[in-house]
Amino acid sequence: MKFTQYYLDCLSQASYLIGDETTGRAVVVDPRRDISDYLTDAEADGFTIEMVIETHFHADFLSGHLELAEATGATIAYGAVAEPEFEARSLGDGERIGLGEVELEILHTPGHTPESISIVVREQADADPYAVLTGDTLFIGDVGRPDLLSSIGFTANDLAAKLYNSLHTKLMPLPDATRVYPAHGAGSACGKNLSTDTWSTMGDQRRTNYALLAPDEASFIDMVTEGQPPAPGYFIYDAILNRKDRPLLDEAAVPVRLDLAAAEAAVAAGAMLIDGRDTDDFARGHLVGSVNVGLGGRYAEFAGSVVPSDADMVLVVDEGYELEAKNRLARIGFDRVVGHLGQPLAVMANNPDKVRRASRLTVEELQRRQGEIDGLQVVDVRNPGEVEAGMVPGAIPIPVGQLPGRLGELDPAAPTVVYCAAGYRSSVAASVLREAGFDDVSDVLGGYEAWTEFAPATS
Repeated sequence: MKFTQYYLDCLSQASYLIGDETTGRAVVVDPRRDISDYLTDAEADGFTIEMVIETHFHADFLSGHLELAEATGATIAYGAVAEPEFEARSLGDGERIGLGEVELEILHTPGHTPESISIVVREQADADPYAVLTGDTLFIGDVGRPDLLSSIGFTANDLAAKLYNSLHTKLMPLPDATRVYPAHGAGSACGKNLSTDTWSTMGDQRRTNYALLAPDEASFIDMVTEGQPPAPGYFIYDAILNRKDRPLLDEAAVPVRLDLAAAEAAVAAGAMLIDGRDTDDFARGHLVGSVNVGLGGRYAEFAGSVVPSDADMVLVVDEGYELEAKNRLARIGFDRVVGHLGQPLAVMANNPDKVRRASRLTVEELQRRQGEIDGLQVVDVRNPGEVEAGMVPGAIPIPVGQLPGRLGELDPAAPTVVYCAAGYRSSVAASVLREAGFDDVSDVLGGYEAWTEFAPATS
């Protein structure tokens, strides 16, 4: 058996290629949208990808099932509860798929979503399980959150009850040595306590996973429905789009190069300027109206949190990173890139009247402002779990992903200081506020980590 995990750090997303070396038959599970890695590896190993299996309709990324099916002729398959709007094979609970000696068993494991499945992998049909691909049902250290679909007709408590049953009747009976391979790791908003480990075993999870240690169903429901991080704004968009027949990604197509006049025309027509440069470079100078989402961080996730899904985008990135930026946005279905600004540094140098700097404060400067300025507005854009561990006194907690929808809670005329954990999200948030018309906005260098080091007695 050939078993390969592909882990995408910027989305904390895992996908898998499983092949039988005796027959050359293979499947891919939960693929990302840019599929070249799967095709390259399958060709190198002599595999034919016959099937693309989705464990559920993903909310945090746009899956590559359509791209893989087009490129390989593979069949797309879902659990029997799923109702995609394109041709797909329906997989029954307990159904077995033979690739040769390698065999896959489908387990219906609803809870994170109604259609969720897990896939037991055996190296031979009569062997003990080698692994189970758990999708978003069971993570390392956590379980899938049951609340993401609450806005489209499913209650968190009902799905949590289904999740409890799936875990206890389908997954926990598997042998201790069974390897657990989930669809996500630490950093994903699909859970609240995900480990940095990308795989584990069922035995380890029984002993250490807080959700599996719940004494009863009621306690489990309370545990998994409380304290979940805010879901990025694009999640429902992707959950719906993954059901649909939609345009395919050409991952080799570089965005159109725009001069300043063309970029300004696009912005005048409603496009947003998305500046993917480092926060320090952005602070030193950027085009007025830009939103800073650095490519060095969780670019697609935070772009999807602050950019509407129906907005056109003009990209501002360091030369040579245009294709990467476009493809990373495409991973969440944000395809409306109208182009990228050519030679951005030269453009800004030649047009200083269209450039501004971003104010960034040290913790010492923030404290000084707190003592000198009446009505200073301090905004904490971290997630609730982070805020519970401490915050700057008097700060207003608004997670960055909720900021565009909660601007009315803030005074655009008040001097405003934004901070996060270390400085990435605060640059995103501060740029959103400036673009929304806030006059005096700064963010804090080093974020709350710097605050606790400089002023631990007041934090």
